[in-house]
Amino acid sequence: MNFITVLFIAAGLAMDAFAVSISAGMTVCDFNRRHNLRMSLYFGLFQFAMPVVGFFFALSARSYIERFDHWIAFALLTLIGGKMLWEAFFSKREEELLENAPSCPVPSETAAAVKKGVMAADFLTTKRLLVLAVATSIDALAVGVSLSVLHTDIWQPAVIIGVVAFGFSFAGGVLGCRIGPALGKIAEIAGGLILVGIGVKILLDHIYFV
Repeated sequence: MNFITVLFIAAGLAMDAFAVSISAGMTVCDFNRRHNLRMSLYFGLFQFAMPVVGFFFALSARSYIERFDHWIAFALLTLIGGKMLWEAFFSKREEELLENAPSCPVPSETAAAVKKGVMAADFLTTKRLLVLAVATSIDALAVGVSLSVLHTDIWQPAVIIGVVAFGFSFAGGVLGCRIGPALGKIAEIAGGLILVGIGVKILLDHIYFV
């Protein structure tokens, strides 16, 4: 699997973390660079680790699934992408989730505006970040399985996936503070389409070009 394909997979996987980071940047009213860096490190580390776990889990079973490896990769990537598209279209909008949020004790930039949200100390706890990091990296576990059955080395893709997830997460946090929730939906849709497209490409490459 070439570098460009891995980069596209990494971008697709990072979209979940990107969308969550946008939501966090919007929801946490005292969100700052330190909070963003901590959150992004959690997401990046788990996105790096999960493909490695999936890869070595599948490695022991590779001999049993080699005949179906391209179908497994196609199915996993399509399911991951489809799940992201479903959540993007049918999950609640962030505006709805914030309707009953308390007023923030941190002053707004404009005196007339009332900023709503929660404090980072209450929202970005270690427990919550671990849950979010695992939830946004489960898809990367399945990609690790796909890389194993495709006989692809895991370490370089895992590093790329982790670094891209960190970068996207940090950017999402910044954008969440400035833009709001709409981009989160766009990110999930884009990520879903990318992963489905790569799954189809793997299947077609195997059927027509092997």
